[in-house]
Amino acid sequence: MCPDLTAPAHDRIAIVGAGHVGATAAYALMLRALFREIVLIDTNRALAEAEAADIADANALARPTRVWAGDYADAASAVIAVITAGGLTHGAQTRLSVATESAAIVSDCVDRLMAADFHGVIVVSSNPVDLMTLVAARRSGLAPTQVIGTGTLLDTSRLKQTLSEALKVSPSSVETFVLGEHGDSEVVAFSTARIGGQTLAQFRAGSNALDQTAIARQVRVAGYEIVKGKGYTSWGVATAIVRICEAIIRDERAVLPVSTLLTGQYGLSDVCLSLPCVLGADGVERILAPDLDPDETAALVASAKILRTAFATLPTDTVRLTRLSCSQAPD
Repeated sequence: MCPDLTAPAHDRIAIVGAGHVGATAAYALMLRALFREIVLIDTNRALAEAEAADIADANALARPTRVWAGDYADAASAVIAVITAGGLTHGAQTRLSVATESAAIVSDCVDRLMAADFHGVIVVSSNPVDLMTLVAARRSGLAPTQVIGTGTLLDTSRLKQTLSEALKVSPSSVETFVLGEHGDSEVVAFSTARIGGQTLAQFRAGSNALDQTAIARQVRVAGYEIVKGKGYTSWGVATAIVRICEAIIRDERAVLPVSTLLTGQYGLSDVCLSLPCVLGADGVERILAPDLDPDETAALVASAKILRTAFATLPTDTVRLTRLSCSQAPD
């Protein structure tokens, strides 16, 4: 069955960057049949065309989806544009270490999107994702609620998996969050953990306490370990991208920990980091501020300070406001 090439614009998603993450996200989106059209955009046109052709071959055994290599004009009518392009880390290199390189790339991608008259939601996965989310918000001039970073959604997934193994329950039965930076200052908020409505202490009553320090470290270094073994990460972050896009396209109003511009939560503003957010058709509909214990709150504030300091080091030509002010964020 051939795809309907007259499908409405809201059936299109654009992925900017056809590398490991972008191609994997496109493949996963195709399997989930969330969009009728997926356009891959990359400065390496041959790579984008090859990945699109490979995914299209797989699509012949799945549900009808048009997958092709295009340009920014094709992204103009997309409901979502996913930016995966950015600097690459190697080995134990931190995400923040590639901030300057990524800022130049993300700025160029956003400028090209906006020049093509894009008005949808931008989802950023480029590292360091919190800084790049703020760069994208400033460059685009879109409402800050329309610019979302994948943030700590992947870290939270890793935490749920780790706790599920320790508690011997399904990961889907664990409710908890990793907050703050998607990086070394992330906050593993054990106080938010619930299993069947019970806190960790209640669920573990009569058992030895969990080594929370070890669990937090395991979650924090998981990405580094994957990069050490295979040279990059792809499947986990691509799945996080798909989950965010799913919440938006289906107007789910799902609560997910994603990076967004804060508007006073915990006394923080003018910084992008992850808190639980209600995601719907227009992006972030509401930012939630869970009750954290004093140490977690202090750690979150410290994480924001690290991100602010790092953002201040970026070249001004990549972070300047080009359209609307990011201070115009709704409550």
